[in-house]
Amino acid sequence: MNQPTSDHPREACGIFAVFDHKDAVELTYYGLFALQHRGQESAGIACIMGDRIKSYLGMGLVGEVFKDEFFSKFKSNVSLGHTRYSTAGSSNVRNAQPITVDYSGGQISVAHNGNLSNGWALRRELEAQGSIFQTTSDSEVVLHLLARPEIKSTPSPIASALKHMKGAFSFIFLTNEALYATRDPNGFRPLCIGKLGESYVLASETCAFDMLGVKYIRDVEPGELIRIDAKGLHSERWCPVQRKSHCVFEHVYFARPDSRVFGTNVHLSRKAMGKQLAIEAPAIADIVVPVPDSGTSAAQGFAEESGLPLEQGFIRNHYVGRTFIAPSQGQRDIGVKIKLNAVRDVVGGKRVVVVDDSVIRGTTSKGRVKRLYDAGAKEVHLRISCPPTRHPCYYGIDFPDPKELIANQLASVDAIREYLGIDSMAYLSVEGLLKSVGQGQNYCTACFTGDYPVAYDAAFEKTAMEGTRR
Repeated sequence: MNQPTSDHPREACGIFAVFDHKDAVELTYYGLFALQHRGQESAGIACIMGDRIKSYLGMGLVGEVFKDEFFSKFKSNVSLGHTRYSTAGSSNVRNAQPITVDYSGGQISVAHNGNLSNGWALRRELEAQGSIFQTTSDSEVVLHLLARPEIKSTPSPIASALKHMKGAFSFIFLTNEALYATRDPNGFRPLCIGKLGESYVLASETCAFDMLGVKYIRDVEPGELIRIDAKGLHSERWCPVQRKSHCVFEHVYFARPDSRVFGTNVHLSRKAMGKQLAIEAPAIADIVVPVPDSGTSAAQGFAEESGLPLEQGFIRNHYVGRTFIAPSQGQRDIGVKIKLNAVRDVVGGKRVVVVDDSVIRGTTSKGRVKRLYDAGAKEVHLRISCPPTRHPCYYGIDFPDPKELIANQLASVDAIREYLGIDSMAYLSVEGLLKSVGQGQNYCTACFTGDYPVAYDAAFEKTAMEGTRR
């Protein structure tokens, strides 16, 4: 298993779809740009052309995958898009989505955000019954379920297939007749509905709507199946709502600050986290410095509550992206410095409060605080706008192995402080986090507390620990 290079959790996936718009493909392309932060590994678009669903997939960022020849060949009024980070499935184009298949029920394409906690068990069962999988992604499981005669023959095959799945999932399906959208009964991952004129639009986050002038209508409800066809929008409930378990990391880190997720603006919830953090863990200091970009809103809240000035003590190089390669092992630290640089004239001689959204592995955090000291900072006080991440996630966040979590491996916050080599350190409490996001009882905090709202397959856990996630 390759050593992770990021101290942040890796993103989920972004899904986007348009029904009945003459520029559906172009709108989907722009929608995926807005959701690029959710997955930077691969991207794909499927659309209806004539009586067939055709797809175009590739590895890389949205702007790298879709070129002029794509737009000259792919035109449709119905389109489905996906931008991926692999939480279940290896990183290659075979696992890029949307996944499109032909089967006895016709053609269908699927785009998925989340992780099936019983995915391995379902796959083993289906393979034993003769299914042959073409990808290593857990998203393919739903397609094999749809092909089962006992499911295909039901009045609502998609609803019947969904009843077999557990975990975190938001799905959009494309057929020749309709778009379908659904969320798991706990509502782990976001999915919202909008309208552009008379056309319907679906997206993981509302930031994609804002860019395109789409009017937000509502979220897809947990356990709901939406069908959008020529007659409009139809809703059925395939499962009663269970314990709502929205992923709180959507607010901590994943979602864009201009999105409204689970009914709350992300920037305002992060700002509230920073205010609460200043109340719970004040620091005697001169300035507050955010770790850009995900720590910016929380740092603003911390500065306002504490009365300390907010300064840009770190500058992020936005031109260093996913493709940066350190030519040699000895130059890896230089690669980190290229991405984020401390401003000597801002932090020199100062007592600095650094606000970040999370510390997962501790590797990059240690390098960042060292650069502050190297730039002349007198003291460094680290404040984290979420609780210590001590437990694996089985619902779509890429920290499955507790050995990779610094808060799991070290006995106390003070031990983490010593490892990072800083003057003080504090995390936001679980109670403070839930107070900040509102509707606290509706959030999953398993990565902090170990309280898992949905059981997971033991084989899935074993495979995750071995570093061979699909």
